[in-house]
Amino acid sequence: MDPSIFFLMAADFLVILHLLFIIFVVLGGWLVRKWRWLIYLHIPAAAWGALIEFQGWVCPLTPLEQQLRRAGGQSPYRSTFIEHYVLPVIYPEGLTRDMQISFGFAVIIINLAAYGFIAGRKKRGE
Repeated sequence: MDPSIFFLMAADFLVILHLLFIIFVVLGGWLVRKWRWLIYLHIPAAAWGALIEFQGWVCPLTPLEQQLRRAGGQSPYRSTFIEHYVLPVIYPEGLTRDMQISFGFAVIIINLAAYGFIAGRKKRGE
């Protein structure tokens, strides 16, 4: 078996992990409703996700994935993870700075709504 396949499999696994992290950042507040202990993982993850978007930084997983692809013999893409994997699904055009800022605000608003819902239920004793 060609050893480069392991690098490519690791890169693909990292893509899945990265996407799951993004989903957790955006929607994890709703999971806290069922599993309260997740708040200790979700708040830092959501803060990191929003900060990455507000600052226009590249997530550290992206260069690692690209390095694994190079080691596996593939040409790495030159854009960010979101531009390469997520935006083609959601938007036909490339990522703009305004879109990134909107994503950051969306993370905050969605999660504030989730935590507000949880706080409201707790206040009512549910």
